Amino acid sequence: MNPAKRILSSLRLANSLHCTRLSRDHSLYSQVTQFSHLSTSLYKQPHTPTFLNTQQKLFFSSKPNSALELVLASDWSKKLERELSNTNQKLTHETVIYVLKKLDKNPEKASKFFNWVCDKNGFKPSSSIYSLMLRIYANKESMKLFWITITKMKEQGFYIDEETYRTMLGEFKISKMVSDATALTHFYNRMVQENAMDCVVKNVVQVVIGSDWGREVEKELGEMKISVSDNFVLRTLKELRGYPSKALKLFKWVSGHSSYEHNSVTYNGIVRVLGRDDSIVEFWSMVKEMKSVGHEMDLDTYIKVSRSFQKCKMLKDAVELYELMLDGPYKPSIQDCSVLLRTISRSGNPDLDLVFRVVKKYEAAGNSLSKAVYDGIHRSLTSVGRFDEAENIIEAMRNAGYEPDNITYSQVVYGLCKAKRLEEACKMLEVMEANGCVPDLKTWTILIQGHCSADEVDKALFCFANMMEKNADADADLLDVLINGFLSQKRIVGAYKLLVELVDKARLVPWQATYKNLIQKLLGERKLEEALNLLHLMKKQNYPPFPEPFVQYISKFGTVEDAGDFLKALSMKDYPSVSAYLHVFESFFEEGRHSEAKDLLYKCPHHIRKHKAIYGLFGSGKSSSATAA
Repeated sequence: MNPAKRILSSLRLANSLHCTRLSRDHSLYSQVTQFSHLSTSLYKQPHTPTFLNTQQKLFFSSKPNSALELVLASDWSKKLERELSNTNQKLTHETVIYVLKKLDKNPEKASKFFNWVCDKNGFKPSSSIYSLMLRIYANKESMKLFWITITKMKEQGFYIDEETYRTMLGEFKISKMVSDATALTHFYNRMVQENAMDCVVKNVVQVVIGSDWGREVEKELGEMKISVSDNFVLRTLKELRGYPSKALKLFKWVSGHSSYEHNSVTYNGIVRVLGRDDSIVEFWSMVKEMKSVGHEMDLDTYIKVSRSFQKCKMLKDAVELYELMLDGPYKPSIQDCSVLLRTISRSGNPDLDLVFRVVKKYEAAGNSLSKAVYDGIHRSLTSVGRFDEAENIIEAMRNAGYEPDNITYSQVVYGLCKAKRLEEACKMLEVMEANGCVPDLKTWTILIQGHCSADEVDKALFCFANMMEKNADADADLLDVLINGFLSQKRIVGAYKLLVELVDKARLVPWQATYKNLIQKLLGERKLEEALNLLHLMKKQNYPPFPEPFVQYISKFGTVEDAGDFLKALSMKDYPSVSAYLHVFESFFEEGRHSEAKDLLYKCPHHIRKHKAIYGLFGSGKSSSATAA
């Protein structure tokens, strides 16, 4: 018996599921497979971009005299330096950031460009540019440049901000660069302690946060005799990032009460702070202001603000920002288009107007559509059930030289499942195979999750068996989907049996969270034996113990024998820790079950009964006989 049938048989579901096998409906099959017929509905959309005209190809218009084109096209040399000098291009803060962001995967060339800009052209880097350089150098191959740059920063009075420090520390830990992580922490802590400006910044922030903005706050700030610099403004704004309206007040006060004038560096600093939902009006107002005085949003600021907008589902603002940047000199990378389209498509009910605005602007910038962009459009259309238009996209994609793959078909499967058209979703896998595209695990997972979401768990399990018959291996994600499907129907024992069977027969290793969830559900149904078995399985698969729900359950409903079984299951050693015993005893006492606690103590090993903490818990006169046993 193959694994799929054996699992179904053990769950006693084979007979009930056999009748759910989907019969082939020729007309339905034709509907799903028909991709050659193109309706005209998508062409009638007022916001449809020109990508459906597949005869026309648009490409990036090169700018041979730009600094970026020159740097990217050649190895670094004296000749390249002369060519860069001959361009007479003004190397502003925004331009330097733009080039460095494009070189972030090439630390050596980034270093040579940075040194050339600073040494040969008199460019004065800001703390944000130094922070960017440190992030570029934060890898094993560039550590010498990393420490040289940190030292130079300190000599010039700059500091490492907390965000940059934590980002680099995380990279070092991921790369197992333990000594560098330790050295960075020591350097950062010492820099904070030694930096006199840090006290000034903290005092200013304390004044600004402490009261509503008004004359009293302005008077107190004026009396502090602050020496204003780019570095001071950036540091103060970062400390006030949780108070955007107050950060804006300070930003305006600085330029109005001193000879200091804001520049590109500080304008970019304030728009980073304002780029959030509760200050979005002020954000766009500031973007307009900075452009009116000749400054541009730099690429690093754009990336951070765009990510924040997308994370907070501020998609309209994310699209407007993308359009703004593509209209300017510092254009986002080609990949940004597909990333933004993916975010829009995952918003639950994608706004197609935003989708087509992004694509239209992407095309207008001279870019031809990639497979990723086609998939982004297609994903949103299938998500909202616009399958005819989605077919048009697939046809256009084919005409552009891109064949549908697992990503494309999986999006159709997802959309059909979301629309509760489950039979058609199942047929789509047959279409895939007929077109030479073997469904991968992600496609199967989407199909099975779609059935579970539609409360068709038995059919989902049948799809799972069908998947296994095709020699596709399941993983922990798919198991979690199935378990959650069972639990959604209150089929706790069925979920338990499925997990045990797959661990035993398919050698699957469930997620720790899957174990925890199912254990809690089992204990809620008074299924202690099954829950303890899962605890044993967790232990075999080297997961840490999960005692909390067991202790709570046993202290309320369990017997002394139950407590003993739990303690045995808790540890790979002969006996669990003293703290584990102490936890159980304390829980019994909290529930007022003193006699059960004493009975358990009698059955404990000698070293537990005599331990100081246990003795202290049972140290009353009436417990002395127990502890002496």
